[in-house]
Parts: sequence; C-alpha cells; structure tokens
Amino acid sequence: MIRYLIAIGVLILATTVESAGDAVIRIALYDRTGLSRFLYLALGGGLLFGYGIFLNLAPLPFERVVGLYIAILFIVWQIVSYLTFRSIPNLMVIAGGALIVIGGLLVSFGNFSDS
Repeated sequence: MIRYLIAIGVLILATTVESAGDAVIRIALYDRTGLSRFLYLALGGGLLFGYGIFLNLAPLPFERVVGLYIAILFIVWQIVSYLTFRSIPNLMVIAGGALIVIGGLLVSFGNFSDS
C-alpha cells in the first residue's frame, strides 16, 4: 500500500510538471515571439524532460504505473488548464474524463488473472 501512496505522490508531481510544460510550450507557440519564445520553449522542454524522469521514479511495475498515470494526468491537466487558460471543462469532457479515470484505476488496481 505504501508503494501506491509513494507512486501517487510521484505521479502527481510528474503530471503537474508535464501539464505545466505543455502549457508553457503552447504559450511560447501562440503568445510569444523572438527570444521570449525561445526561452519559453526551452523552459517547456525542460519541464517535459523532468516529467519523464519523475514518471519513471514511481515504484510500481510499468503496466500499473501507466493506468494510474493516465487517471492522475486527466485530473491535473484540467486543473492546469483552468489555472493557465481559465478553461472550464464541459459536460462531455467531464464524462469522458470520468471514464479515463475509472479505466486508469482498473488498470492499476484491478486484479486480473490470465486464467
């Protein structure tokens, strides 16, 4: 159980860094020019590199990490999207996101056997 709690903490960090990196790159592409654009792109690239490191620090088998990561990513992405772009998810995004979160939790916590 403690491994899952550590994994959740690491994955919250990873998805936060990833979502922030994506947002910074979007800002660089659409709202910046010249040196500012380059600096924002470099910052976004650094954040995405950090996400890759943090994701792989989660102390679970990769097939379990992926489901938990997807579930957490959807939630964190909505938060970052709101904080950065003031974007509020509509009903379809919430419904689809609920399916993503349920599916991710099944992949990570389900006890499926091959027999």
